[in-house]
Amino acid sequence: MDIATLIGLIGSFIVIISAIFVGGSAGMFVNMPSILIVLIGSLFVVLMQYPLSQFLSAGKVAAKAFMFKSVPLDTLIDEIYGLADEARKGGLLSLEGREVSHPFLSKGIQMLVDGHDSTVVKSQLSKDMNQAYIRHTAGAKVFKAFGDVGPAMGMIGTLVGLVQMLANMSDPKAIGPAMAVALLTTLYGAMMANMVFLPMQVKLNIRADEELICQKLILDALLAIQSGQNPRILDGALKAYMAENKRSERE
Repeated sequence: MDIATLIGLIGSFIVIISAIFVGGSAGMFVNMPSILIVLIGSLFVVLMQYPLSQFLSAGKVAAKAFMFKSVPLDTLIDEIYGLADEARKGGLLSLEGREVSHPFLSKGIQMLVDGHDSTVVKSQLSKDMNQAYIRHTAGAKVFKAFGDVGPAMGMIGTLVGLVQMLANMSDPKAIGPAMAVALLTTLYGAMMANMVFLPMQVKLNIRADEELICQKLILDALLAIQSGQNPRILDGALKAYMAENKRSERE
């Protein structure tokens, strides 16, 4: 589990809720018309923008922001070094049935064992890699849409509240509820966008980029193993995917 995502989400709400309780009653910040305009309204607006399948799949993709466990590149490179060394000594068939930590690597190893040409291996795995990236970023786009729509719906709610307030200036009792709608819809929209959906979009894009880098590293490694490249040379080449300070630690 990604602790940073969980701490950030919970911590931001704790700060806001604490400020609300310190300043007065929390009940004054709950307004059903504002909730309907911002939350339910945003839901339908975003649903209109995307196909139903992509909209529903965003929930599954969102789990990656909390449950995704990135593979340390140095650990992956060490594993690949062992596979390359074994393949060089015993041939590609010696890798059959070998358990590996990454499913993309496992699929690639199986293709090598099955004797596929390097062109086929590169083409198929590149296609899988690109399709996975498209799926991951598609979910992030839905959350980006929620982040964009939320404040806009908040502004719409503000205008609705102001119209109601101005239309009832002769009735002092109606001014307060109308003003509450005007202000709380803006608050809900800002909170929804900046505390939930836009951070989720950023985190999902980061996860997609991390997975893409990992898969590119694996693809380069598989093609090198298939060509019989020296494991030490391969190890040095794969270090290019690591941050420079991490590379120096592995020299």
